[in-house]
Amino acid sequence: VGAEVQVGSRVSGILKRLHVTIGDQVPAGFLLAELDPTEFEARRNEAAARLETAIAERNFWELELGRARQMLPEAVITQAESDAVERSFKTAVAQVSQAEAALQSSEIQLGFTKITAPIAGVVASVSTQVGETVAASFASPTFVTIIDLDRLEVWAYVDETDIGRVEVGQRATFTVDTYMGTDFTGTVTAIQPAAEVVDNVVNYVTLIEIGPTDGKTLRPEMTTTVNIELDGREDILTIPNGAVRRDADGAFVYVPGAEGAERLAIRTGYRGNVFTEVLEGLEEGDEVIVGSIQTESR
Repeated sequence: VGAEVQVGSRVSGILKRLHVTIGDQVPAGFLLAELDPTEFEARRNEAAARLETAIAERNFWELELGRARQMLPEAVITQAESDAVERSFKTAVAQVSQAEAALQSSEIQLGFTKITAPIAGVVASVSTQVGETVAASFASPTFVTIIDLDRLEVWAYVDETDIGRVEVGQRATFTVDTYMGTDFTGTVTAIQPAAEVVDNVVNYVTLIEIGPTDGKTLRPEMTTTVNIELDGREDILTIPNGAVRRDADGAFVYVPGAEGAERLAIRTGYRGNVFTEVLEGLEEGDEVIVGSIQTESR
């Protein structure tokens, strides 16, 4: 979530400086690019001058209001004249507030000419070069795309027949082609309610938070093979799946005997990718035969 951010410009102008290239690692707040600020500086200076004029006008009417309040009790001026001066003073105060807001707006626009990184990450693409004109009239044009590899998550597509058994909080393991033999861990954090239908197969996207990667770099759009742990057992007796055999009489294993392999009936429980739980028939330390064996019929 938020792993890939397209950084754009909120104002139009000519790109004056570009401070990054593809592959650069940047911290949050790093200055990525600068637009030509000349036009925006002129607007800021004009707004500052208007503010100075408004302040001078307010100060003048403030003095006039003071004189009017002194002359009104002596009947030097009428009440109407005094009210007119007070109204002019209040108008001047409002114009100062308006000029201050205009100056603040122009300073904000000037600040938009400096484009900074909203997140830390790696620069994945640069789409605007120095000297190009940026038009931000209808949409924010993209300057660079930043990817934060620490915010990546796995999107696992789970078939509709299995999604009912998947719950938030379940552990998961996954592999990627570039690191064959390495199992990464994760945790189910959400299941998107909307289905995705591909080739008439209904899948639900299950989001998996990625655990420690032990220094290995995972990148966007990598293909993963995911195993979600629906249930687990601890401190139980297990044997390799290849040792478990079944026939009409049930599950059994072959164990080494004095005259070769001997059949031994067992009762099994949960079966995983590698091991099978043994409920009855074996004790810890017993040896079992894995793989094919030859037996004689008597």
